[in-house]
Amino acid sequence: MQRLYDFLRRHPTWVDSFWALVLLGFSSLWIANDELHAHSRAAAVPLALALSTVVALRRRMPEKMLLLGILVGVLQLVLDVQANPGDFAMLVIIYTVAANGARWASRIAFAGGLVASTISTLRWPNETDGQWADAVSAVFLAVPFLLAWVIGDSLRTRRAYYAELEERAARLQREREAQSKAAVAAERARIARELHDVVAHNVSVMVVQADGAAYVLDASPEQAKQALETISTTGRQALTEMRRLLGVLRAGDDGGGEYVPQPGVDQLTDLIEQVRGAGLPVAFDVEGESRPLASGVELTAYRIVQEALTNTRKHGGPEAHATVRLTFGDGELSLLIEDDGRGAQQELYEGGGEDGQGQGLIGMRERVGMVSGTLDAGPRPGGGFRISAVLPVKTAR
Repeated sequence: MQRLYDFLRRHPTWVDSFWALVLLGFSSLWIANDELHAHSRAAAVPLALALSTVVALRRRMPEKMLLLGILVGVLQLVLDVQANPGDFAMLVIIYTVAANGARWASRIAFAGGLVASTISTLRWPNETDGQWADAVSAVFLAVPFLLAWVIGDSLRTRRAYYAELEERAARLQREREAQSKAAVAAERARIARELHDVVAHNVSVMVVQADGAAYVLDASPEQAKQALETISTTGRQALTEMRRLLGVLRAGDDGGGEYVPQPGVDQLTDLIEQVRGAGLPVAFDVEGESRPLASGVELTAYRIVQEALTNTRKHGGPEAHATVRLTFGDGELSLLIEDDGRGAQQELYEGGGEDGQGQGLIGMRERVGMVSGTLDAGPRPGGGFRISAVLPVKTAR
């Protein structure tokens, strides 16, 4: 049965042709049995064939078949061929045009359905029942034509509604795919910033310690040993963070690999001690009541301090000092990082440094923007550089 149904759906004209033959059979019985004048009987034959053609080709050429049906109706009036079973084709073509035809054809079909019964009643009045009966008959005969048009137009509306739903679903799917691609791009950018922070901070610490160890290797072996231990610790920390970041790129693998917690405000003490050990004096001060914050805010605060101190160490000169102040407010976390170095130009922070590869303030601004915060950075009066950031916070639960 399913194969038969699919076949009929693929060949609608064959189905319509079958019903056209059935309609032609009923029309032939009416022509053969009804008492018609000779000229009416002769005219009824081609008209019946035309009406059957309307049914057979209604879905292939709905507008043309509507015009053919109207022409047949006019010829029936002129040739005095009364209403007969073949006129059922009029109902069929009105429904078809309302459902599938052009809008102009649908309007013509609606108007034709309204006047067809009235014209038929006026052309062939019932002489026995009187005019009142003819009027009632015309109204009742108009109902099937109007129902055919209403059903067809409703089908058109429902089909358009379903098409709109499908188009909307397809559009939403495209938007979801675009959002997914944007999220992937943002994640890659985040990983690039994370890797930059890890490399820029930890590797520069290792370089400074290595230079110091080489300088004091003969004169002070203990200091050289301490510097080498710092290099080892910093390298392990860098590798751990890089494994965590690169592990994100292996999300499609078998799921192996451990992830370490992201650094936050609590790790700033270790970071500053590490920077001090690399030779940069740093004053660290915390104001307000320290409390757990959202992980994104904590990571942003950590990276801003890390980036600022790394740039101070790289560009501030050998006599530079730095100050880091955290202020916990009711709804925000304020960061202030200052140095009194030789006054590095802002472009060094914005990616125009010696290596030409830094992210600098660009990365800071992106990070602060991700948590809806504000960042102010620029030269400090009297020399040096100042970075001030305000991060909206919500207490972590």
